[in-house]
Amino acid sequence: MKVVIINSGSSSIKYQLIEMPAGEVICSGMIDRIGLETSNFSYVTKADKVEEILPIPNHKIGLNKIAQLLMDDEKGVIKSTKEIEAVGHRVVHGGSSFSNTALITPEVKEEIKNLCDIAPLHNPAHLQGIIVAEEIFAEAKQIAVFDTAFHQTMPEIAYKYAIPSHFLKENKIRAYGFHGTSHKYVSEKAIEYLKAANKAHKNIITVHLGNGCSITAVKDGKCIDTSMGFTPISGLIMGTRSGDIDSSVLFYMMKALNYTVDEVSTLLQKQSGMLGLTGYSDLRDIESNAEQGNKDCQLALAMNAYRIKKYIGSYTAALNGLDAIVFTAGIGENSANMRKLVCTDMEFFGIELDVDKNEIRSKDIREINLPQSKAKVLVIPTDEEIEIANQVYKLLQN
Repeated sequence: MKVVIINSGSSSIKYQLIEMPAGEVICSGMIDRIGLETSNFSYVTKADKVEEILPIPNHKIGLNKIAQLLMDDEKGVIKSTKEIEAVGHRVVHGGSSFSNTALITPEVKEEIKNLCDIAPLHNPAHLQGIIVAEEIFAEAKQIAVFDTAFHQTMPEIAYKYAIPSHFLKENKIRAYGFHGTSHKYVSEKAIEYLKAANKAHKNIITVHLGNGCSITAVKDGKCIDTSMGFTPISGLIMGTRSGDIDSSVLFYMMKALNYTVDEVSTLLQKQSGMLGLTGYSDLRDIESNAEQGNKDCQLALAMNAYRIKKYIGSYTAALNGLDAIVFTAGIGENSANMRKLVCTDMEFFGIELDVDKNEIRSKDIREINLPQSKAKVLVIPTDEEIEIANQVYKLLQN
């Protein structure tokens, strides 16, 4: 069974063509920096590799380019879209409507659209991906895998807000959590790794750092708390999102500074975070400028790491212990500097980083702590696409 996986992020598209159930990746690639003149496009098969820098203004144009190469006469890997039996879509917000993987129907699309207001950077991109995929792969089953599903095991003390209870009962206002597909995948890989090494694996903290960032406390393989809440805006400092902020700041902006609700939403979702602090949303640009002495970039990196440290401390308390911390996603896997900033002066929590191991780049699971470190520090490349493919295949088999 050939399955196309489409992972449309806020500023990126990751895609894979996978043969299931073997999990063989036939083709993979990504587009990042969508919306900029210097978008990066990649397309990789066993026989070919295409890399381009070109303007890709939106997700629709990006998805069409991917489809063209999949069926290209010279570099393509399929002759017809009829070869594709299913398309699996990552969808960030499932609200209270979806706690499991779902076959996409008009009703499902409508609900995903209804949730765009609380996931404005993601659900619109996912919906666009679904609509384009329905046109391109007209005979394939379209299936949604929701980021919120893994976090459904959170206890009520973690997901309920301290506001009148009727808002939860009647309006489903609660913390849902996001990046669940990634947190699920890397936490399971961490447990496998630690078991094989005969190490403790009960209490794990997974740190997903990309353009969007989140951190999750995992006990016995189940999520018990996570930093993102009702929407993907809360928690850690992100590329363009503010993360945690005193809600009174928003009231002040609207009452004293005459901002509208939409303007405040745009500010917090698209103009804040690392972009608001530095003028750059991409961590590669921020780290480069910080190395050249840019004080704003240096401060932003320190603030980012400080926020992560605070969550590690609180989640270690919630877990009543820490066996391992996992770094994953684009920044978590590739930024030795950010990992170092987070792990410095964390000996009280049993975290002791091996600076030399931290600098090693690899696509494999790797341990970057000193031998005497009580908590393991792991770098585990996430593979949301494989996790989505597994869930798609399981749904279709059932």
